[in-house]
Amino acid sequence: MKTESGRGARLFLVRHGETEGESSIRYHGRNDVALSDLGRAQMRAARRHLHSLRDGSSFARIFSSPLVRASEGARIIVGESVALDIIDEFAEVHFGLFEGLTADEISERFPEEFARWNVNRLAPEYTYPEGESRTAFAERVGVGVERMLELWVPQENREDRDALVVAHRGVIRGIVRKLTGAQPVVELGSIHLLHFDGAWRVGELDLNEHLAGAPRHLK
Repeated sequence: MKTESGRGARLFLVRHGETEGESSIRYHGRNDVALSDLGRAQMRAARRHLHSLRDGSSFARIFSSPLVRASEGARIIVGESVALDIIDEFAEVHFGLFEGLTADEISERFPEEFARWNVNRLAPEYTYPEGESRTAFAERVGVGVERMLELWVPQENREDRDALVVAHRGVIRGIVRKLTGAQPVVELGSIHLLHFDGAWRVGELDLNEHLAGAPRHLK
């Protein structure tokens, strides 16, 4: 796509859809769970919305977490034949003993850890029991961002340099925070847009309207 005025490259970030392990209520971090039928419908809805936002043009690069719920989501969006750049550092945070559990289950099984988590869950030094610390996670995602920017060099006068990342809530928040300082909510299937015009700035965060067309329950 040729550009005259040059709006600059854009980075689109999409959170994977619902999983077979109910990622809407369960703390799946490193658990490698597949998308559910609902999650696939959410990714198809994201694909349609991205197509409309970008006039059907293809991405210069597509980045994905190594976990299947993200890579499957990326393939639904861009097609099976398109190459993915897997960024290992874009795997979700390791929840340790909390992996795969709901908040109620964590409270029942690990009441002391649950209480400590509720007090310190936003503290950078907090470490999930037998899991990863928030500081280590943020540093890991930062390394992933640097790897991504080595593979994809955004330019302020190139509209054909858009890239896509399909990953997880914590990872997308980490990428957006590192590049712009903003803090999105990042619901399942949501889309986030950053612009590069010599520096990074927020385009739009937490786009969810496309999900209204995805069925809430699929059998």
